[in-house]
Amino acid sequence: MTLRAIIFDVDGTLAETEEAHRHAFNEAFRDAGLDWRWDRDLYAELLAVAGGRERLRHYIARHRPDANLQESDIARLHHAKTAIYQGFITEGRIELRPGVEQILRTARKGGLRLAIATTTTRGNVLGLLAATLGTDSARWFEVIGAGEDSPAKKPDPGVYRHVVAALDMAPFDCLAIEDSAIGLAAASGAGIPTLVAPSVYTRGETFTGAAAVVEDLAAVTLADLRRWHAAATRPVTA
Repeated sequence: MTLRAIIFDVDGTLAETEEAHRHAFNEAFRDAGLDWRWDRDLYAELLAVAGGRERLRHYIARHRPDANLQESDIARLHHAKTAIYQGFITEGRIELRPGVEQILRTARKGGLRLAIATTTTRGNVLGLLAATLGTDSARWFEVIGAGEDSPAKKPDPGVYRHVVAALDMAPFDCLAIEDSAIGLAAASGAGIPTLVAPSVYTRGETFTGAAAVVEDLAAVTLADLRRWHAAATRPVTA
C-alpha cells in the first residue's frame, strides 16, 4: 500500500470559497428582483446539498414552494451567480487556505500525482487555480473531475470514481483531502482514504472513518500524508 496520488476537493478545501458563493447567490437574487437572502445559518443548512444548482432547487422546494420558477429560470439564476462568483475570483477576493500551496508543491517534488474531485464547475476550478497559483497551475493536476463529469453530486462517489479511473490507479493508492462529511462520504464510497480539514462551515460535523482530521493544513507535511495514508483502514465501498 503506497501513496501515489492526492485528490483535492475545491470548495472549502483548496480555498474558503463558501462565503464568496453565498454572496454571489445573494447578488444574483437581488439582480433578478428577488427578495431572497441567504444568511450564514441558512447557508450552512443548504451546504448539506452539494452543487449550486441542486442547492438552489432544494432551497426553492423547502423555503419558497410558492415561487413560480421554471427549470430555465433556475438555470439563469445559477448562471448569473456563477458569473458573479468568477468576478470575485478575478478580483482576488478568494485565497488558498494556508498550507495548500505548500502541500501541492512538496507533493509534486515528492513524485505524487495530483488530481481534483469537485462538484463545482470546471470554469470555477480553472479560474481559482489561475488566480491563486498562476495560469499554468491547472497543468499540475493530471485529472480535474468537476461537476460536469458526474451527474450525481457528493456524497455520491461518482466524481471520485471518475478521477480514479482517469488516473488508472487503485483507489487505495490515493489520498483524498476534503473539508466536509459529504465529501468524506463520497471519497470513502469510492474506496479512497481521506484526510479532513474542516472549513468555516463544516466545523462541528462528524468525520467518522477519516484517515485523519486536522484543524488546518498549514502544518501538514508530506511525511504526515504518507503516515496517515499508511495507517488508514481500507474504506468499505458501496
